[in-house]
Amino acid sequence: MNNEEFRQYGHDVVDWLAAYLKDIRQYPVLPAMQPGDLADRLPAHAPDFGEPMDAILEDFQRSIVPALTHWNHPRFFAYFAISASEPGILAEMLAAGLNVNGMLWKSCPALTELEQVTLGWLRQWMGLPEEFFGIIYDTASVSTLHAIAAAREMADPETRTRGNSGGLVMYTSEHAHSSVEKAGIMLGIGQDNIRKIPVDQAFRMRVDVLRETIAADQRAGKRPFCIIPTVGTTSTSSIDPVDAIADVAEECGAWLHVDAAYGGVAAVVPELQSILNGASRAHSLVVNPHKWLFTPFDLSAFYTRKPEILRQAFALVPEYLRTAEDPRAVNYMDYGVQLGRRFRALKLWFIMRHYGREGIAELVRAHIGYAQRLAALIREHPDFELSAPTPFSLICFRYRGSDDENRALLEAVNSSGKAFLSHTVLNGKFVLRLAIGNMATQWEDVEETWNLVRQAAKRT
Repeated sequence: MNNEEFRQYGHDVVDWLAAYLKDIRQYPVLPAMQPGDLADRLPAHAPDFGEPMDAILEDFQRSIVPALTHWNHPRFFAYFAISASEPGILAEMLAAGLNVNGMLWKSCPALTELEQVTLGWLRQWMGLPEEFFGIIYDTASVSTLHAIAAAREMADPETRTRGNSGGLVMYTSEHAHSSVEKAGIMLGIGQDNIRKIPVDQAFRMRVDVLRETIAADQRAGKRPFCIIPTVGTTSTSSIDPVDAIADVAEECGAWLHVDAAYGGVAAVVPELQSILNGASRAHSLVVNPHKWLFTPFDLSAFYTRKPEILRQAFALVPEYLRTAEDPRAVNYMDYGVQLGRRFRALKLWFIMRHYGREGIAELVRAHIGYAQRLAALIREHPDFELSAPTPFSLICFRYRGSDDENRALLEAVNSSGKAFLSHTVLNGKFVLRLAIGNMATQWEDVEETWNLVRQAAKRT
């Protein structure tokens, strides 16, 4: 592809993306297809000779787009909704074109230093202390893996050379994200040494049971080494009492990691910074700008007060990667599993500059406001009930019927193509989840989806 062809097709792609974002409501949120439909439609073998870009782009629109679940759709309410803002998309294009690798400061100074500066800005917006060192990973699952590895390093530094010796126990809520348990499995902690603490009526970790569980483990000769509360749990968006849990962590000398992957962004709104009460006492914290900061997937911001321990856990420098020491030259490869690192900070920098703190806060306030309005409508409706508090922009609710009726209702809404909801199980009951987080979502989108839900309920 020569430069002029690249320019032409680049314009074509941007034009298509602009139209896609402008007219996205015309697409069904979920594709009408069965597993294997797309795979069966595509050739079984790659071409031996190159094909024209016109044909490739045509096949993209004809075959790929109809098979998409449109996460950028304003009525994508399943899981935690995400959206790629236009400034972030432009930055992603630039990052792909530059194609730099930030494994060392020397391998790309701009990547390393922009990451430090941009994560410093985000830390300030969220009201976290200046001592927090920031690094970007891809997802919160990987951020949590690094937090637990650092916790293990602090509790048992010889693990790095000897391997796990046993006796280490970690604690989290029964509503914590599955990545916490997965990380414990990967790091050799073992599921038998992961304690899932029960929750209260608002689905928050019970500190009294946490204390009792830790005391019992200590009497049995176990070593509590890591506690992981959540600010915005996946099922209900509940907020664990981080400040009280920090007391427990300090008493037993455990690493405190706060999973604020979803809810942490809300602290950008000045009047909501109390959601991170106690987080300044944590050893580490994760927040995902790709969830509620309108950043194209993926970007997970990890902060720690103990970067030296994180570095002890992961630094391994072969001769071919050795560079001159300088106190201001951060080599991010020393702070994680991965060596190669994408220029993820560029898109966050574009977004933070384009919208500013107040622009982001206005969007987050709107989403929380929509959630409160919908929760009020559900509360007033005789055929529906709220299943959990609504501290952020996630509404958990159900039809006052059987689980099978709620499953059928969910299927009817999703198969319409007009909206996409997900579910969870709370107190043994099948519950619908409607998560508002797309920057293009308006109250009319929420209202139309609520109408769909009520219509589907009448048919169950």
